[in-house]
Amino acid sequence: MAILYRYQIELHDSLYFATREIGRLYETEPVLHNYALSYAFGLVDSERYATTVPPEASYRYFCAEQVPQYQAQLTPLNQRGIYITPARSIEHTSVLNTWKYADNRYHVEMKKTQKNIPSFGRAKEIAPESRFEGFVISQTPLTLPSWIRLGKWASKARVEIIETQESQVSGGTEAFVFPYPLNPLDVMFCHRVISYDVINMPPVSLIKMVTLQGQYYRFNRLKIPALMQYRFSE
Repeated sequence: MAILYRYQIELHDSLYFATREIGRLYETEPVLHNYALSYAFGLVDSERYATTVPPEASYRYFCAEQVPQYQAQLTPLNQRGIYITPARSIEHTSVLNTWKYADNRYHVEMKKTQKNIPSFGRAKEIAPESRFEGFVISQTPLTLPSWIRLGKWASKARVEIIETQESQVSGGTEAFVFPYPLNPLDVMFCHRVISYDVINMPPVSLIKMVTLQGQYYRFNRLKIPALMQYRFSE
């Protein structure tokens, strides 16, 4: 028996992360990755839950190097029976901002260079009041935060639990469509994925409008893939 939480996130600030870089345009895809949500919901706590995580994977207050430790920090959620799906947009608008920065060459030794270093760029961000929706699957009851921070600017966002249901694993032979985005690494090891569209974004591209075959949880009329866990490529 699993507990399924359907949540909605409403942005109270502009949300920015670089999904695509097209010249000087940095674009934010209106999808929230499940890695980012796992951190934002405060479920990744290497000091309390992950006794096998090496010291370098814990950087709550200080990060000596910008090296992601996804596998070390997210794998303990499998042991706790917790999984978060990526969130899709249910209502969003975009804003285009131009940023500039000064020439800092006076800080270093002057050398002749032919490099064309841009001094400005444009960021396509997701506007405030945009809303996203996704699911949290847990084997035990969870208390999820009401406010979280997302993206490069640590944008403030409101979290609301819309509905909670308990469900058992069903099916296994019939194909069904899941209209929300999924992490392919997490779903392909336990389901046969028949068709999908790709959402190109780091660190792992997601898939959407997925037709798949395997076990699922019933959530009202929706079928949510069951047995998903955080998985990582070798």
